[in-house]
Amino acid sequence: MITVEDARALLFDLVSPLQAEAVPLADAAGRVLAQDVSATRDQPPFAASSMDGYALKSTEVEQHAMFKVIGESAAGRRFKGSVGAGQAVRIFTGAPVPQGADFVVIQEDTERREDLITITDAPGQKTNIRPAGIDFTAGTKITAPRVLRPEDVALMAAMNIASVPVARKPVVALISTGDELVMPGETPGPDQIIASNTFGLKALLENAGARVRILPIARDTAASLETAFELAEGADLVVTIGGASVGEYDLVADVSQQLGMERSFYKIRMRPGKPLMAGRLGDTAMVGLPGNPVSAMVCGYLFLLPMVRRMLGVEQVLTPLQRAQLAEPIGKNGPREHYMRAVLDDTGIRACTDQDSSLLSVLAQANALLMREPHDPARLAGDEVLYLPI
Repeated sequence: MITVEDARALLFDLVSPLQAEAVPLADAAGRVLAQDVSATRDQPPFAASSMDGYALKSTEVEQHAMFKVIGESAAGRRFKGSVGAGQAVRIFTGAPVPQGADFVVIQEDTERREDLITITDAPGQKTNIRPAGIDFTAGTKITAPRVLRPEDVALMAAMNIASVPVARKPVVALISTGDELVMPGETPGPDQIIASNTFGLKALLENAGARVRILPIARDTAASLETAFELAEGADLVVTIGGASVGEYDLVADVSQQLGMERSFYKIRMRPGKPLMAGRLGDTAMVGLPGNPVSAMVCGYLFLLPMVRRMLGVEQVLTPLQRAQLAEPIGKNGPREHYMRAVLDDTGIRACTDQDSSLLSVLAQANALLMREPHDPARLAGDEVLYLPI
């Protein structure tokens, strides 16, 4: 058995960042920017008024001064003349400042009668003008890689970037295995259960940016598994769920090796999730997860998510462990790294009472995985521990 850290290193060797593809700006949110993009213009492209008021010369601004209004400048429609001595142009927020003007008196500080205005209140020192390029200038970069937020999309729109280079979404094929499984909505036999891991992992990986294909359940025969692998053709990552242990009906290892899989490792010194297998099947990475629902989901957080992030070119592929104080004492740990379902709240973190790897209801209540080192001694309430947020 190998450590979690060693397993991750080997898994990262199985995948690499994918090529970029161009998507319309409207579809870019949530995608990973694959290449730097640059602004094609200044923003604003002209000196613009930040207030509604009157544009005039700053040297003439003083209380009680009077000016003749010679025109109007509105957003999208500038005043084409020049402001001379004793003159003012009615201006609105966002409109270009006319040539000759370098100050905007806000309308609340003025009184207008026909085409004459008087500055009625002290206008202060603020010019109320946004200089050209104060937001960004042509050539300003948004650097890759980054997961594009709505704010990034708005910025790229202002930069006049209509097509965005993003990392191609990794295609992940999920294969649940076992005669005991049926799909949600079907009627299970007396000895069957509903396939759940596939749907939890699909949600987890798609949230990270993957495109996930759920393949038909592979039955406990070599022929069925071979068909499932054929259907997975074209995926960047094939994930089997169940059938990776050493029981009579655990056929994934044998079938995948017969199809040419080069095994990277088998079994990790951790719980839950020890019987995890990984390797390469041609150009495709393959991971064989244990069948217990909690084991599969924990392995999804620890291994599959970082693999997807690596394929997307994300800089930080691992979610950093965080620290919290125990709200309740816990007993000593065994010889394997243990990721315990736990609940974190204002009082600290507490391990869930039942850590059976088949109990999805406990996982659904948890919001953290409390990480225990091998042979970690018993801990008291108030002790600081490490956890992975989920």
